[in-house]
Amino acid sequence: MFIGIDLGTSSIKMILIDQNQSILASANSSLTVQSPKDGFSEQNPQEWIDSTMKCLEALKSKKPKEFSQTISIGISGHMHGATLIDKDGKVIRPCILWNDSRSYKECEEFEKQNFDVRSISGNITMPGFTAPKINWIKNNEIDNFKKIFKVLLPKDYLRFVLTGEFFSEMSDASGTLWLDIQKRKWSNQLLSCSFLEEKHMPDLVEGNEQTGFLKNELKEKFNFNNNVKVVGGAGDNAAAATGMGITNKNQSFISLGTSGVFFTPTENFLSNTGDAVHSFCHCLPNKWHLMSVMLSASNCLDWICTITNTAITDTLNNVEHFYNDQNSVKNSSYFLPYLSGERTPHNDPHIRGSLHSIKTTTNATDLQYAVIEGVSFGILDGVNSILKVNNNFDKIFMVGGGSKSSFWIELLASLLNRQLSVCDQSEFGAALGVARLAMYQDATNDNKENIISEIKISKTYEPNEDNIDLLLKRYSIWKDLYNSNNKIAQNLIF
Repeated sequence: MFIGIDLGTSSIKMILIDQNQSILASANSSLTVQSPKDGFSEQNPQEWIDSTMKCLEALKSKKPKEFSQTISIGISGHMHGATLIDKDGKVIRPCILWNDSRSYKECEEFEKQNFDVRSISGNITMPGFTAPKINWIKNNEIDNFKKIFKVLLPKDYLRFVLTGEFFSEMSDASGTLWLDIQKRKWSNQLLSCSFLEEKHMPDLVEGNEQTGFLKNELKEKFNFNNNVKVVGGAGDNAAAATGMGITNKNQSFISLGTSGVFFTPTENFLSNTGDAVHSFCHCLPNKWHLMSVMLSASNCLDWICTITNTAITDTLNNVEHFYNDQNSVKNSSYFLPYLSGERTPHNDPHIRGSLHSIKTTTNATDLQYAVIEGVSFGILDGVNSILKVNNNFDKIFMVGGGSKSSFWIELLASLLNRQLSVCDQSEFGAALGVARLAMYQDATNDNKENIISEIKISKTYEPNEDNIDLLLKRYSIWKDLYNSNNKIAQNLIF
């Protein structure tokens, strides 16, 4: 048996699987996020530990016999978080999370070096990444900075509590800005930009490699029969990709979740920092991936549904009827989906959402369509940014809450002019991905090449040729609206 742990921003999700990758039991436990100031986002790491223990207890109670036979554990986690540990193994301050934007000034400081930071890190410096957070701590909390013994990513702090070992793996470490992405090792040059040394970092492994054993007291507490191994695991998106079997260059996925992601593996290190594309190591040896990230996707839909006091299902039905009338689409409003700034392709923490071309005839459905279309244009921005350096992908899978809408997928298929596939999926995709990585430590498994198989396709969607030209014309206008808004965006934030 194998356990997959997914440390998300809002909850811990955990699954127990067998050798056939059947999910025998699942559990989840909620987490909270603190926002002490505008732009600040923090979490108490003790919540991760408490929720993990609750989930382990839940799995044990549901399937005690199978649970006791666990061989290994994999851990996924939200990326970029700065968890600071002192020499006694204690947490120094709350973890600064991926969606914290306080360190935008430190991003400029980080890149002002006598060498090309981006060529090594593979990425543009953004407030969401780990490194500028440490620079902010040095500039604003010097006493806390001086206490730093180790800087750990969220899942790697959880690993430390479970095993007593300091390890990270390549996909998660890629999001720190301290990793030499091409060489898959810590860069002393990049670490020096944050006034750190390699001694402050955990050791590095690949996602399917062992990082230690579960502590004896935890083995006894949960009545495990084996010395349970813990593997490297993965950052959240790499874990989700592994759960879907997306590890090869011809594969990709679009996630319409709270944020919008386009993810595609590559055989070699590739980079497009000019468009703020994320260039990371994958969680398996000798594999990398490119990723575009828009910060607001399905949460834009949640927002407009609240504003118009309409249920999501009703909104999607309204918008589908609206979309079938080309004249309505031609005269529709426009929406910039930047409710909390944007990453790819703009790296713009100051831009905000806005509606354009509102008329006396504009109604709720018009605005709802504009939001769906604006988010879709943002996805196209990300795909186009990756196409500048990589066009090897042909299979595109749809995941996330937005992928449950056939209309939305049909619109995206036409906009991208590509076939899109919906797959059988589970809310435990990232947990399944790292449980699969844990299976590599099963000495009785002689068929490790087939551990990560591609997820089954349940339906495919083709582009509607009648709508492509209209959508692309509106996309061109939409891009001009961003360029105009960008000139005044910073002045609108006080």
